[in-house]
Amino acid sequence: MSDAYNSTWFAEKLSDRTIRGIALETSALIRAGALPVGAKLPPIRDLAFSLGVSPATISEAWSELRKQKIITGRGRNGTWVSGDRFIAKPERLASSGRYGPDALDLTMAVPDQKLLPPLAKALAYGASAEDLNSYERSRILPELETEVRKQWPYEAEAFLTMNGGYNAVYTAIQALVTPGAPVAIEEPTAMRLLDILEHQGARIIPVKCDQDGPIPSSLQEAMRYKPVAFLFQPRLHSVTGRTVTAGRMWELADILRGSDTLIIEDDGVADIAESGRHSLGNEFPDRVIHILSFSKTHGPDLRLAVLSSTKAIVEQIQSYRSFSAAWTSRILQAAGAWLLRDETTAEMITTARGIYKTRRDGLTEKLAARGVEATVGSGLCAWVKVESEPFAMVTLAARGIAVQPGNKFSFLPSHHLRVATSTLEDRADEVADAIALAARGG
Repeated sequence: MSDAYNSTWFAEKLSDRTIRGIALETSALIRAGALPVGAKLPPIRDLAFSLGVSPATISEAWSELRKQKIITGRGRNGTWVSGDRFIAKPERLASSGRYGPDALDLTMAVPDQKLLPPLAKALAYGASAEDLNSYERSRILPELETEVRKQWPYEAEAFLTMNGGYNAVYTAIQALVTPGAPVAIEEPTAMRLLDILEHQGARIIPVKCDQDGPIPSSLQEAMRYKPVAFLFQPRLHSVTGRTVTAGRMWELADILRGSDTLIIEDDGVADIAESGRHSLGNEFPDRVIHILSFSKTHGPDLRLAVLSSTKAIVEQIQSYRSFSAAWTSRILQAAGAWLLRDETTAEMITTARGIYKTRRDGLTEKLAARGVEATVGSGLCAWVKVESEPFAMVTLAARGIAVQPGNKFSFLPSHHLRVATSTLEDRADEVADAIALAARGG
């Protein structure tokens, strides 16, 4: 098969000799089936000679296809076509398994639908939102800005409503981080944050964490690479359930002082956290981007998050956003403002926070009694230490329990499981017994 697709064959098929042109036309050949999955690509130097371009041009074009998982391999062992579509997908999220109806699925650290506030009254109110159905780009409705400012952790210059927390992070990264630029991020972190950075082609610089948050010495080491951004979760870490302490925040501020690194703060779990909101925005108002999502507390179908930063940074993010959905629905913004004012909604969130804590503590305490280490914290999941992730996953699957392997949340080697506890109502003993067996590693 490989002989049929030599450099001469490519030279006849490719008309655009630019990096992007070679990548796009090659992907079109793969999509059309002219270049099938499994075909071996010609050596870079041979192809460069036949096309009349430099080897670096071919390398860059192949790099683009490699990012999209269309081709694989490099160097002396050769490169092959490994996919037949030029569509990016979040690899960590997309690799989640499918489980039968009888499985206990603890893979998704999401809110219990029964604990979310009802939306009917809020949405009815939203239908009368100010300037409804106008095509004017609405960065944030004044009434929503008024409500979020009441508890915002610093005096922000400008606000922008986004279609959820990950949409806010994705848009900010796309707007402000060029492909190949270094970005420092907590290790471990949310798998979707890693998916976003990898999709952008960022150079990921992991910052190790302990019980107090990102370790100062690890961040100091990361700063040697001059990262364009440092992305972390100061209030409640969505994977480990830990909160960055006030003392650690000051240590991080000292390290970031004197740099021009953007600081992206992701508050994705919001008021499910027992701790109050805090931010480095008071120290670095000129380069902090603070993101608060309402999906876990008020409901994912609100598609609502709020981002704050300087007017200039907000303008950059909004400019990129204008390529697609240029604003968040005014109906949803007004509904969000209504919910933030509603006392019953606030009481429901307080109740939910207590229930989530009880469920998480219930599992982690049972694990501790069985000699299994899990991080102390709060939130919607537990971060559990195991000897071998593959062994633990197979052992649990054999008992009808599905969890996530730690490697999906880590850039470095991992020996953990992430176990969702948010919907674990009455089977904690069964799960703890199974994890205790799985954690031993065989």
